Amino acid sequence: MLLSCVRAVSRRHLALRPRSRTYHASVLPSIVSSASPDFQAKAEAMDNLIASLESELSDARLGGGTKAAERMKGKGKMLPRERLAALLDPHTPFLELSPLAAHEVYPERVPGAGIITGIGRIAGRECVVVVNDATVKGGSYYPLTVKKHLRAQEIAREHGLPCVYLVESGGAALPHQANVFPDKEHFGRIFYNMAQLSALSIPQIAVVHGISVAGGAYVPAMADQTIIVRNQGRIFLAGPPLVKAATGEVVDEETLGGGEMHAGVSGVVDHLAIDDAHAIELARGAVGDLGRAGRRGGEPPETAEAPLYPASELHGIVGTDVRQAFDMRDVIARIVDGSRFREFKRDYGETIVTGFANIHGFPVGIIANNGILFSPSALKATHFIQLCSQRKIPLLFLVNVTGYMVGSKAEQGGIAKDGAKMVRAVACADVPKLTVIVGGSFGAGNYGMCGRAYSPRFLWMWPNAKVSVMGSGQLSQVMTTVSKDPSQHSTLAAEIEKQSTAMYASARLWDDGIIRPVDTRDTVGLGLALAYGSMAESNTERRGGGTTWDGAGRGFGVFRM
Repeated sequence: MLLSCVRAVSRRHLALRPRSRTYHASVLPSIVSSASPDFQAKAEAMDNLIASLESELSDARLGGGTKAAERMKGKGKMLPRERLAALLDPHTPFLELSPLAAHEVYPERVPGAGIITGIGRIAGRECVVVVNDATVKGGSYYPLTVKKHLRAQEIAREHGLPCVYLVESGGAALPHQANVFPDKEHFGRIFYNMAQLSALSIPQIAVVHGISVAGGAYVPAMADQTIIVRNQGRIFLAGPPLVKAATGEVVDEETLGGGEMHAGVSGVVDHLAIDDAHAIELARGAVGDLGRAGRRGGEPPETAEAPLYPASELHGIVGTDVRQAFDMRDVIARIVDGSRFREFKRDYGETIVTGFANIHGFPVGIIANNGILFSPSALKATHFIQLCSQRKIPLLFLVNVTGYMVGSKAEQGGIAKDGAKMVRAVACADVPKLTVIVGGSFGAGNYGMCGRAYSPRFLWMWPNAKVSVMGSGQLSQVMTTVSKDPSQHSTLAAEIEKQSTAMYASARLWDDGIIRPVDTRDTVGLGLALAYGSMAESNTERRGGGTTWDGAGRGFGVFRM
C-alpha cells in the first residue's frame, strides 16, 4: 500500500513530462458519463468503501496505540514510523507492504502484524526495509509477522534489493510458538534467507534500537553490517531471568548484551551509536557505501505521460458489486500513458483483453478480463504471454474473472487443456508479473490470471475485490443441490462471502496490500521500475528457480494440443 508520499513520487522514476496530446490510433476512446445515475451510485459505494479502508489504515499505523507510543517516547526513543521516515530519502515514495496484516485475525489486537515492511529509497538506492514495531506486543513475532517478514525478503531477492532491518523485538510470541518456531516457513527461515541473500551479494544491514533477544538476536548477528544504540540496544540469546534459571548467573542487561559490550568485547556489532537518530544516520551511510552492490531501480525507457481521462472516474466505472459488468478498457485508459493501448487480437477471444502500453514510461503487456474465460480467450492469452516472454516485456494482469467456462460444449471444445495452456504460460513466462485484482478472482480464473499461487512480483487488490473458489451465490446453489439442510448451505455461503473480501485476504497476506483505484497507476509504476531494475542485470542465482533474461530460460514445457 502506498503511503501519502506517493503523491510526491520520484521525478527520476515517475516523472510526467509535458507532451502534445495529438490523436493517435491507439488511444482508447471513452464514453463514460459521470452524470449517469448508475455511475454515481457506483462511485458513492466505492467512496464509502475507501473511506472505511482509510480509517482502518490510519488505525493500523498508530501501532500499539497512544499509551504504548508515550512509553517509548518517554525512554528517549523514536517511534517506529519516525525511524522509518528518518531512514528514507526526503520526498521519495515508500511502497508499504501489507499494512493491514493480521487485521482481526488474533484474539488480541496486532496491527500490521507488529512489523512495517516496504520498499523505499535510502541514500539514492532502492532498499527493502523491515521495521519492528515494539509498540505492538513488544515487537514479538506472531505467525503472520513471520510471513510478512519473509515476504519482504522474497521481494528483496527477486529484485536484488539491499535489506535494512530496524530491530526491536522480543522474539517469538510464546503462546504461538508452535506456529512460529519449527517449520520451514517459520522464524528460522528469516535467518536462512539472510544468509542466502548475503551469499547472492544482496547486502543485509541491521540497526538495533532496543531489545533483540532469543531468535531475534540472529537478525543483527546474521547481518553483513550491524549498528547498535548505546544504553538502549540489547542483543542476547537469553535475557537475565533465563540466564539465572539456566546457569544461576546473576547479570544485568547491559553487561549481558549492551552496545558497549558488543562493540568493544564480543564484536557482534560494527558501530556504536549515541541515539536512534545517530544510528539511522550510520545506516544511511552504510547504504551509501554499498557501491555496485546497491543497485538503483530501472530508468523508464520512454517519456511518461498522464492518461487522457481522470483516475477518479474509476470509482464510478467499477463500483463495489463484482456481479456488475464493466469494460476493462475503461480501466486501462485511466492507467496507461496517454491512454494509448495497442490491442492484440481484439476480435478474437473477446472476453479477455490483451495488448501493449506504457505506464510511467515503462513498456508493459496487459492482460485484462472482460468476462468468463472461453477456449479462444485462453488461447489468445497464452499466445500473448509467449510474445511478452520472448520480448522480455513485463506482464500486468488486471483481474475481474469468474473462472473458465463450464458445461458439455465447453468440455468437448477442450476448455480443460486450453485453460491449462494459459495457466502453464503464466507459470513459466520468464518476465516479471504484476497483478491487480480490481473485481472478482474466482476459481481457476485466479490461477490463469496470476493469483498469489503463481508468484507475481507484486499482487494488489482494490477494496471491492473478492477472492474465493466461487461466488457466494454459486456456492449457495451448489450446496442446495448436494445438501438437504438449508441452514448448512446458507451458513457456509455467509462464511465464504466473509472470507472472500479484500480485507480478509489482506489480513492474511494473500496480497501485498489494498490500494485505492486512483493509486493504481503510481503503484504499478513503482513495481515496474523495480522490475526493470532487476532486468538490467542477468543474474540467474539472485532470482532463483533457473530464470534468466538472456533468452536461455526454462521454456514452457509441454502444451497439450
